[in-house]
Amino acid sequence: MLSFLRRNSSTLDTGAAERNAPPLQLLVIASDKDKAEWATLMNGLSVEDGRSIEVTQCGWDDIMCAAEPKSSVPIVVHLRKSKLHPKRPTTLRPDFALIRNEVSVPGKDYRNQMFGLMFAGVQSVNSFSSIYSFCEKAVVQAELFNISRRCGMDANGDEIFPVMPQQYFASFQEMMYTQAFPAVVKIGSAHAGMGKMMINDHHQMEDFRTCLAMTKGSGDSTSAYCCAEEFVEGDYDLRIQKIGEHYRCFKRISVSGAWKTNTGSSRLEHIELTPKYKRWADEAAQMFGGLDILTVDAIHESSTGREYILEVNGTSSGLAPDTSEEDNIHIRDLVIEKMNASFCRQTTVVVKARWRSRECPPVMPRRSRLPPTPLRQKLLQQRQWPRRKSDGPSTGRRHGEWAAE
Repeated sequence: MLSFLRRNSSTLDTGAAERNAPPLQLLVIASDKDKAEWATLMNGLSVEDGRSIEVTQCGWDDIMCAAEPKSSVPIVVHLRKSKLHPKRPTTLRPDFALIRNEVSVPGKDYRNQMFGLMFAGVQSVNSFSSIYSFCEKAVVQAELFNISRRCGMDANGDEIFPVMPQQYFASFQEMMYTQAFPAVVKIGSAHAGMGKMMINDHHQMEDFRTCLAMTKGSGDSTSAYCCAEEFVEGDYDLRIQKIGEHYRCFKRISVSGAWKTNTGSSRLEHIELTPKYKRWADEAAQMFGGLDILTVDAIHESSTGREYILEVNGTSSGLAPDTSEEDNIHIRDLVIEKMNASFCRQTTVVVKARWRSRECPPVMPRRSRLPPTPLRQKLLQQRQWPRRKSDGPSTGRRHGEWAAE
C-alpha cells in the first residue's frame, strides 16, 4: 500500500515539475511575412512533455547575438524591438527558431546574426546550413544540376529533373555567352526580380559586360559573378510548394505583360499535383541536408510545350494569398514536430563497459586470444617465434619485415 502511495507521489511530482518547467523560447524571424501573427498561432500549444512555447517575432534587423556554447547561457539575443514589445528592447535566449525572411538580400546582409545562432547550436526550420547555402544562387543552381545528373532520363529520353541550361561567369572578364538570343542575365544572388536583365543581341551583351565590370565582387574578384540563360517565352509559370509532407501546385499567368512574371500582376490558379511535379519537390527537398519548406519554380514553354525548372526557393518561400492561413498552420505543426524531436524524443546512447568480475567468464591467456591459424599452431608447438633482422644495406628488407626461416 505504501509503495503504491510512493509511486503516485512520484508521478505527481513529475507532472508538477513539467508544469513548472520554463517555457521553450521560439524565435520567429518573420517581418510582415504573409502577415502571420505567430504568437497567436502558437497560443495554447505545448510540446509533448507539457512545456509551453513562448514566441518572439521580429526581423533580422531587430536582433543582435552573442554566443558562448560551453557556458550555462549558450546564446543571448538582444532585440531592439519585437511584436510583443515594439517600443523597448528585450533579451531572449532562444531554444528554437523559425526563419521566414531571407538573411541576405540586395543591400542588406544579416548573416552575422545567423552565425551567432549557428554558433550556439540553435536548431531551426529550415536548417541554418541550408539557409546559408541559399545565400548564393550559384550554389543553389549547382545543386540543381547535380540533382538533374543524378536523376537522368526517363524511358522517353526526357530529363526527369529538367533544369534550365545556364552559363556561369566568375566576373566580367570571363563573359563569353554562347547560347541563343534573347538571353536573361542574373547578377550575383539576384532576388525577387532584382539584378535581372533581358539581352536581345551581342551588342547589348557587351554593354551589359561593361556595367558588370563596375559591380563589386567578393574577395579579390574584379566584379560580381553572373549567370546567363536563353530567354524562354512561356505560356505560364509553375510553382510546386512543399511544407513538410503537404504539397500544393499552382499555375501563374501574367496579366501585366511583364517578362518577369514574379514582379508584375498575375493570376494564380490551383492545379493538380502530378507524380512528375511531386518528384520534383521530393528531389529538391533533399538539397543541403534536407529542406522542410520549399517551392520549385518552373516555366512552360509556349512553342514546344516543354517545362524547365528555373529555381528552388527555401525557407522564405512566399505563400499564396488565398491559402496562406492554412499553410501557416502546416508550418506551425511542422515546427512543433521538430521541437518535439529535439527536446522530447532525444535518445541516450548507453556505452557498455567490460568489467572483470567473478560473474564474467575467465580471461583467456594472452597467447590464445588471437584466432587459431595453421601457422600460429605450428609456432606454438615449436615454442619459438621468428626473429626480426635489423635493416641493413645488404638485406633489402623494409623495417619490421619478417626474416625467412
